[in-house]
Amino acid sequence: MKRLARSLYVRTALTLALAFIVFQVAAFWVVYRTLIVPVAARSADDLSGLIVLSAQTWVELPPETRAAFERELAHRHGLRLTTTDVGATADAPRFAFRRQIEEALSRRLGEPIVLYGASDTQAAWLDIPVGGHGLRAGFFPDRYAVKPPLTASAVIALGTFLSLLTALFLVRRITVPLARAARAASQVGAGELPDPLPETGPAELAELARRFNTMAAEVRELLDNRTTLLAGISHDLRTPMTRLQLNLEMLRDAPSPARIDRAVADLVDMNRLITGYLELARTTQAEAKVRIDLAVLLEEVAADAGLAWPGAAPCEVAAGRLALRQIVSNLVQNAQRYGGSPVELELECTDRQARVIVRDAGPGIPADQLEKVFRPFYRLETSRSHATGGTGLGLAIVRQLAETNGWKVSLKNGATGGLEAVLEIHR
Repeated sequence: MKRLARSLYVRTALTLALAFIVFQVAAFWVVYRTLIVPVAARSADDLSGLIVLSAQTWVELPPETRAAFERELAHRHGLRLTTTDVGATADAPRFAFRRQIEEALSRRLGEPIVLYGASDTQAAWLDIPVGGHGLRAGFFPDRYAVKPPLTASAVIALGTFLSLLTALFLVRRITVPLARAARAASQVGAGELPDPLPETGPAELAELARRFNTMAAEVRELLDNRTTLLAGISHDLRTPMTRLQLNLEMLRDAPSPARIDRAVADLVDMNRLITGYLELARTTQAEAKVRIDLAVLLEEVAADAGLAWPGAAPCEVAAGRLALRQIVSNLVQNAQRYGGSPVELELECTDRQARVIVRDAGPGIPADQLEKVFRPFYRLETSRSHATGGTGLGLAIVRQLAETNGWKVSLKNGATGGLEAVLEIHR
């Protein structure tokens, strides 16, 4: 029960309900003071005027015509005028706006008037001091008492009910998707991949669901990559560590410079592998952007890789320098390792974007594997020899760095052979 009371749905519903109730009470009070009370006062004044005028007319009429006047008055207006005792009781029947009628009669007659009842009728009676006669006037409250406008009350009540239903419906439309997102977030926190949230409803909630689905997929991919990374580390380090252990054991019996060189080479391989894993782990953080001339950066990369660089017109972009250099260097190294010579580096620059293109003359990649090669540890060549297949992390680092910085990298086979890697950067 306490958990339900703390829920957003219950709290929002109660807040809206209280706000609507307060609003309706205020609206009813305004209607009561500005419409019902003035109408009641006017009706009470009209009734009191009719009673006083009828009494004065009765006094002025000849005695022989008074009975006929009394009958006509009773028939047309429901008023009673009589000089006989009506069997007065202590109080008149209770009805709405009785006080206003008594006040109006008191003003017209010049003395306090209190209505009283009779034992054999539901009429309200009063004594009228006119013409020295003990005249009594009576009327039926059901006919003359001002009733609150039932239509207005019904409209207010119906409006309150419909407003509350609407509020509850709207609150539910908001809280149900949020509750579903909270449950899905708990599943993601537990390492599970929840079902995608429905990307429907108001634009804000649909956008929230869309972003959550993307985040959940990225978290799941991150967990998968972590598992793959650990498996790759275990696999890749086991071979050089085993060779290193054998060489060290053999050095006990027969020290040899060749065995020491092989041990050092194994350590170099292990260091290279660890460096690659750390580079992949660092690609999830975007680098601060600065203004870079791509033509100058590509000239430096070409010089380091021993490529012929024909030069290009200046092309400035806002990008992280280290990430951009690492991507281009990895693409060039990948082309030099697996593609055929020559390797070409090209820059295309427009007002909207810059394109860095790396071409090789190798056999290319099967079309169905152009995207798969960006996965960590995925290699077309199945060995893990540094001389042939490497570790399978180069293109994974390229794709991760590009996505982290908002760039796009893709591969495609050339029309006449070879592979073309393209990096697109928005200017």
